[in-house]
Amino acid sequence: MRRLTPAELSARNKRNLAIAGALVAFILLVFTVTVLNLKRNIDARKEALAAGAPVEYAR
Repeated sequence: MRRLTPAELSARNKRNLAIAGALVAFILLVFTVTVLNLKRNIDARKEALAAGAPVEYAR
């Protein structure tokens, strides 16, 4: 196994940071979409209840 040069170590560290940043951004995107969908469903349920429409739950 050979030793990496300082330039190679620096490039690897930058690449690792870029991958970590992309992963964090993806996680935040999924979390945000999930929260927005939950909020939309809660709002739709409130509107259905206010209009007197039946709201069913999983049985």
